[in-house]
Amino acid sequence: MFEKLKELLVNELQIKEDVITMDAELASDLGVNSIELADLVMICEEQFDLVIEDEDLHGFITIGDVVNYLESHCN
Repeated sequence: MFEKLKELLVNELQIKEDVITMDAELASDLGVNSIELADLVMICEEQFDLVIEDEDLHGFITIGDVVNYLESHCN
């Protein structure tokens, strides 16, 4: 799941691959703003066929948080 998410971040948000780690924080380390986070959510929903609730976004601090969420919510 990490590799899939990394690929999406590189291809869709033009984030440099070498800075994407499980511990990297979306905002402070990767510079992801709220609009880019919304884009990422829509991409993940489409790519992984799931719905991410708005209240769940507050838990998306690091790449690891997103990976864990996707792993626990994907069939």
